[in-house]
Amino acid sequence: MTDLYDVVVIGGGPGGYNAAIRLGQLGKRTLCVEKRGKLGGTCLNIGCIPSKALLRVSELFEETKTHYGALGIKTNGVAYDLPAMMAHKDKTVDGLTKGVEFLFKKNKVEHVYGAGAFAGGNRVEIKANDGTTRTVEAKAIIIATGSEPTPLPGVSVNEKDVVSSTGALTLGEVPKRLLVIGAGYIGLEMGSVWRRLGSQVTVVEYLDRITPGLDGEIAKNFQRILAKQGMTFKLGSKVVGVDRKNGALHVAIEPAAGGARETIETDIVLSSIGRRPYTEGLGLEKVGLKPDNKGRIAVDKHYATQVAGIYAIGDVIEGPMLAHKAEDEAVAVAEIIAGQAGHVNYEAIPAVVYTAPEVATVGRTEEELKAANIAYKAGKFPFTANSRARANASTEGFVKILADAKTDRVLGVHMIGPEVGNMIAEAALAIEFQAAAEDIARTSHAHPTLSEAVRQAAQSVGGWTMQM
Repeated sequence: MTDLYDVVVIGGGPGGYNAAIRLGQLGKRTLCVEKRGKLGGTCLNIGCIPSKALLRVSELFEETKTHYGALGIKTNGVAYDLPAMMAHKDKTVDGLTKGVEFLFKKNKVEHVYGAGAFAGGNRVEIKANDGTTRTVEAKAIIIATGSEPTPLPGVSVNEKDVVSSTGALTLGEVPKRLLVIGAGYIGLEMGSVWRRLGSQVTVVEYLDRITPGLDGEIAKNFQRILAKQGMTFKLGSKVVGVDRKNGALHVAIEPAAGGARETIETDIVLSSIGRRPYTEGLGLEKVGLKPDNKGRIAVDKHYATQVAGIYAIGDVIEGPMLAHKAEDEAVAVAEIIAGQAGHVNYEAIPAVVYTAPEVATVGRTEEELKAANIAYKAGKFPFTANSRARANASTEGFVKILADAKTDRVLGVHMIGPEVGNMIAEAALAIEFQAAAEDIARTSHAHPTLSEAVRQAAQSVGGWTMQM
């Protein structure tokens, strides 16, 4: 076999492996290069999947310990087994990585574990993890190298007592005190895991609100619920340093607007202020590519860079750093390379915070609509009035639908409540199909289900909500 490929994909995460699989389905000889030693990228190995495994088991533990009694289930003596929890997490990850390998084999996609870098022109040099080196040529090259945690000046991550999200997934014991830097999705999810297991969790956020980018009303209610659960928030504050004294961490915090410094003592610090594109060692300069000031690679609507034959997708380009966004772009770029019409509708990409309750959102927020001077109507429905939520004794939260004031077209849907991470798919489909709120309102939903709250919020847009 020659080392000439139709496509070489650099990166084996959700963007890279989905692009490679789709290319294989389309008959393209494809090679995927992944330096980690396992397919799946950050999401599968040290991100989305392991964190959700821990979120699920810690949620079950808390429910069993604190909620089941009110439902008539006696649960005296409930305890957690942290090593068993970690084993479940690792088993989940291992099974899914092997699943990606199976899909590569099924679709005749080749892969190599090692670091890929541009060698000029249409060539990629691969330094394999086994120590060998080879250079391959490709008609097209896709950059799908993902992202890494953004470092914070004054905070040195060692993945032991000062950790990133990676270290937060492998703590050997439950810390008595945990300080989370950053009130975004990752910080709040990992903070939730360890709070449920007994940690005193303090969240420090530079802005004056949590979850930047979420609808403001949702974020306000989200913070209230998390605070009621036991999280402490210090908003409008910045961490400027971490020192070790007397067996503890001393975290120096200052008001973001300026003011007196204070110190908080903790056992573990989780630095979670966001992520940045990962392009280290790619040799972009050898092909004339230069990232912008945020480290992103510029592409056109077909994911093509300024260099012919080189494409980029996922976290290394503009847009939300979400695994499913990368997956959508992966399919689109594969089909474009194969001569088809790949496309991604960025208005219909949902986002979920997998806490309890969950938060889910798709489309525009009220703040974005106001800033764009778009007239809209809003409809809301609380889970306290949803029959299934009442039966499940899980009634916190609500569904909000925003629709164009003239056309009734759904512009945004925002939810906080039980299982809304699954329910948001209906809203994304509505935006994808350019549905009106009335279309949802007049679509039959099974009773009693949580999803009826979506229909009833849509009815509320038209002013005719059916209670209970």
